[in-house]
Amino acid sequence: MNEDKLTIAMAEDKSNQCQHNYMITNTGFLDMRQQTLCKRILRNNPEVKGFFYGGYADAERRVTVFTPDYIGAETEDDLQEYFLTNGQDNPLVLIRAKHNGYKQLSHRDYLGSLTGLGIKREAIGDILVTDGGADIIILREMTDFLLTSYGKAGRTYLELTVEDINNIIIPEGLVQEKSDTVASLRLDNVIAAAFGISRTNAAEAVKKGLVFVNNLQTEKVEKLVNEGDKLVLRGKGKVVLKEIGGSTRKDRTFITLMVMK
Repeated sequence: MNEDKLTIAMAEDKSNQCQHNYMITNTGFLDMRQQTLCKRILRNNPEVKGFFYGGYADAERRVTVFTPDYIGAETEDDLQEYFLTNGQDNPLVLIRAKHNGYKQLSHRDYLGSLTGLGIKREAIGDILVTDGGADIIILREMTDFLLTSYGKAGRTYLELTVEDINNIIIPEGLVQEKSDTVASLRLDNVIAAAFGISRTNAAEAVKKGLVFVNNLQTEKVEKLVNEGDKLVLRGKGKVVLKEIGGSTRKDRTFITLMVMK
């Protein structure tokens, strides 16, 4: 069984477990491409509700959470609200790692030290690096192992604490505002403007599956982009379409983008 089929089979299994055992179930962490593969699973079983959840609103690595009807969740916001008052049911835990080293540790330092302990990638969510530490989202079942086994990233010693996931520290990224005009709000046009590439190259990137809209892969160049949509071009970065403006005399559309560095 190839990796894609394995991802889908895992999600189907968790959906069936939720239905038959009437309990919340979840997959491991999925990257954006894997989330796209699992999207149809969320619609296939009318007996359960399925949501992508990563611990905070803009998470990129997310688990699929399946909930029985007694939870009463209809949206991801509803699920977040449920976890606020039923934290024991939340499949994710926030580990805060602090250090007093002079060297600033990178995302790679933290991830490499975690996988070096034998922790599988699907057990690790987003790692948000801040000055003097990082907030690391993990599967709940990994908590005890990390607290007892994870003490160093490289040569730097770490101090770990479990924190309320709602108190996650989201670092302020370097954001640059960019204005441009596009012939239309088709995905290939907006990607070309956002990343400074030709429309032909943008269209090729979309068709190759390198473009994600709101964390979901899309290969349709004609897809229309909406205000507030998050766009990712793999290997290039992330932008948000902040505003759609009026038209120029040549009937092009003004757009404002927030480019994340």
